[in-house]
Amino acid sequence: MQVEWLYSGDPWANAYVVGNILVDAGVMPMEVAPYKEQIETIVLTHCHFDHTARVKEIAHMCKAKVAIHTVDALGLLEDIKSLSMNFGSRSPGILPDIKLRDGDTIGDFVVIHTPGHTPGCICLYSEKDRVLISGDTVFADGYFGRYDFPGGSRTDLGRSLERLSVLDVEGLYAGHGEPTEENGSRCIAAALGLMKSGYG
Repeated sequence: MQVEWLYSGDPWANAYVVGNILVDAGVMPMEVAPYKEQIETIVLTHCHFDHTARVKEIAHMCKAKVAIHTVDALGLLEDIKSLSMNFGSRSPGILPDIKLRDGDTIGDFVVIHTPGHTPGCICLYSEKDRVLISGDTVFADGYFGRYDFPGGSRTDLGRSLERLSVLDVEGLYAGHGEPTEENGSRCIAAALGLMKSGYG
């Protein structure tokens, strides 16, 4: 599985192109333009503005459908849920074409609902390729996402990390920081260990 990493610099989230899927849309549209003919679906890992800021423009450019977990869908409309005001902006102002639920499939990925950072956070997992695109649930540096934003929950995030810890993960592609193509399961285990130790 070929995962293309797109990066627009802080504070914007990483985006990834996998086949006909774009994961997250905080990057500038010009970063996505080389892939516009192949992208059919934009999957948002959650509703925070650093992951969704340019979704409207990118969806129009690619003629792509927008997918997000059903619990986070209103975050594309509501500024408080999206944290868009923290960026001096407004929410994208669109409704998704597809409302995802746990266990749904998108391309070669299974949707895993991993609440904690937001109520509707998701990860995308390919068992065959041992690839996890983790949004802001867990990062390749062995840390986990914040849970102090509206709708966040340390308890839920701990449960989500427990769930991810049983997966066989080699490539871990997170919403921030540099992704890793090996030892993803170790990164998840480290994050879970930090959580259990009371850190954060």
